[in-house]
Amino acid sequence: MGAKTKSNIFFCKECGYESVKWMGQCPGCREWNTFVEEPAVKKGGSLVKSSVKAAELHTLSEISLETEDRMKTHIEELDRVLGGGIIRGSLILVGGDPGIGKSTLLLQVCQKLVKDNRKLLYVSGEESLKQIKARAIRIGEFNDNLSLLCETDLEIIEETIRIFKPEVVVIDSIQTMFRSDISSAPGSVSQVRESTNLFMQLAKGLSISIFIVGHVTKEGVVAGPRVLEHMVDTVLYFEGDRHASYRILRGVKNRFGSTNEIGVFEMREKGLIEVKNPSEYMLNGRPENASGSVITCSIEGTRPILLEIQALVCRTNFGIPRRTAAGTDFNRVNLLMAVLEKRVGLQINDCDAYLNIAGGIKINEPALDLGIVMAVVSSYKNKAIDARTIVFGEVGLSGEIRSVSMAEQRIAEARKLGFERCILPASSMGTLKEKSVEGIEIVGVNNVAEAIGYI
Repeated sequence: MGAKTKSNIFFCKECGYESVKWMGQCPGCREWNTFVEEPAVKKGGSLVKSSVKAAELHTLSEISLETEDRMKTHIEELDRVLGGGIIRGSLILVGGDPGIGKSTLLLQVCQKLVKDNRKLLYVSGEESLKQIKARAIRIGEFNDNLSLLCETDLEIIEETIRIFKPEVVVIDSIQTMFRSDISSAPGSVSQVRESTNLFMQLAKGLSISIFIVGHVTKEGVVAGPRVLEHMVDTVLYFEGDRHASYRILRGVKNRFGSTNEIGVFEMREKGLIEVKNPSEYMLNGRPENASGSVITCSIEGTRPILLEIQALVCRTNFGIPRRTAAGTDFNRVNLLMAVLEKRVGLQINDCDAYLNIAGGIKINEPALDLGIVMAVVSSYKNKAIDARTIVFGEVGLSGEIRSVSMAEQRIAEARKLGFERCILPASSMGTLKEKSVEGIEIVGVNNVAEAIGYI
């Protein structure tokens, strides 16, 4: 009697580690409870030794970067996040919540590229041809350089791409694709991994740029195995509240550019519109002479963005005060309030505190610390901060104000929008040039006590 063959195998959702049995902790990434059971992929045929030709080797001096070819999407916000455009042969993953606008954004990319007489293929596994047509009519005019395919079978899609040979392919979405020789359901670890591997081979082998749409889980990460993010060249996340009009496109991985850049879009009836000046829209509609409102500046990549921080502090009606933070780290807010109690003597341990970053954007940069502190104190004392004042700086546990990077760029953005005074760390003033501070009053502070004296 022959040995019993294993029909199933266990995969780690985080790193793709394979095991013949379930384990509580993955030996590869050391994460707990990440193993899922999937049918084993059958590899037919016997091993046959074939003649293999040695690969050609190259030295670094022989490699030229001048031939790096980028395709401009003519959507400046997207090009900035990608590092200047689409690299030929790249595999790009676009993740985001359902209904956030991933398909709309990629269809708008197709609309821009077909005007440059580029061949494009849009593969949809979720929508019918009529649904795509309805969205295309809403976005604008297309020409015949864009071809549509509604299919989920990877073998058919692969053969179509090899015959059609487009320059750019959009796969919407990776969770709907399946291989017939894998018995697990679409969206499973095996299917997603094999599908991504196929598209990676097509992108590199045929020099085709491929966009992959990926759904996210409730934790905000792309659904499926984490190895999916490791295989692709670029990972973009489309963030924002689907019920609000503004969206943030953020690069979390990019082999061809920076991962600090963001793109800002506004969802309108005819699709996504670029927001060229995010600071102006973030401050639109801000209240006049209202306590608890302060303007601060954050740096995203090379771009300074002015934000309004709103705080509401009031006496609690319960035994334990309630604390809420929207748009920033909740634990950081609690830490800064503890600093106010210990270092300044502000009695807010019996107060409810609500904090909000206006505009629906999420920022966790340390430079927002001083703005959060000023907003909380302003609301607690019920005193408004001058509407033409901007503050930024990192707050330490001893109540000191630490320096932040790119202070000149932050001041320049504030001056451009008409601000007259800037409260910043005293340690950052030594890096400022005379020209950068013309037309705006600069106030350096060493600790929190000095800063709240300007309220």
